[in-house]
Amino acid sequence: MVDFQFKSQYNFYDLVNIMTILRSPEGCPWDREQTHKSIRRDFIEECYEAIEAIDTDDRDLLLEELGDVMLQVVFHSQIEAEKNSFTADDVCDGICKKLIVRHPHVFGDVNAEDSETVLKNWDAIKMQTKSQKSHSEVMHSVSPALPALIRADKIQSKAKKIGFDFPDVFSALDKLSEEVAELKEAIAAGNTANAQAELGDVLFSAVNVGRLIKVDSEKALSDTSERFISRFEGMEKLCKEKGLDINSLSLTELDELWEQVKAER
Repeated sequence: MVDFQFKSQYNFYDLVNIMTILRSPEGCPWDREQTHKSIRRDFIEECYEAIEAIDTDDRDLLLEELGDVMLQVVFHSQIEAEKNSFTADDVCDGICKKLIVRHPHVFGDVNAEDSETVLKNWDAIKMQTKSQKSHSEVMHSVSPALPALIRADKIQSKAKKIGFDFPDVFSALDKLSEEVAELKEAIAAGNTANAQAELGDVLFSAVNVGRLIKVDSEKALSDTSERFISRFEGMEKLCKEKGLDINSLSLTELDELWEQVKAER
């Protein structure tokens, strides 16, 4: 057993110390075996669980999940600390310096009276500090690890900043209809590779529509998935009430049940 002082209240540096102990030869075999890539998925899952807590306004859950996210940050930092690469302190130092540099209206003498000016200054400073010389470089910097709909929205927003955007949502809807027609043609031609590209264009165009009406496409799709599950659950419940086996129903019968449930929820 390692020498450890138990406390009634722990802080960030206690977390760093605990992770150092867990990764030590006297610590936990599982923790010692982990790498950045082996716990990559854990990081993603913990972030999404924190988002769920935000979406459900569950403060107790948010408190717990933010701790899990912080654990992942400390875990990855400790892996690098063991390589003498960087530490959790270096991570904190980096983000503090970034915040100070990108808020010259707070920590400097730049004037920014509204959020729009703040964001404009932020983008300009970000391009400068990252040595980005073109708008294409800015788009390339949008992480490909992001969920595809979120990434599409961010890329489109970058294009909008130089005026490359639809004049209104109805123009974007026309483009969406055009892409759907092209997808139909690709499918009819039996061209799978082309159909995949056209489906991507349809989804990208749908994100444009969502962005222009200020709707988060990622959330919209997630909400639709939840509604689908809820309505499917309603179908199964109806089948039970009517003494029907859902597995033996025809598509027409299933559609009728679906419409009945859809009218109710």
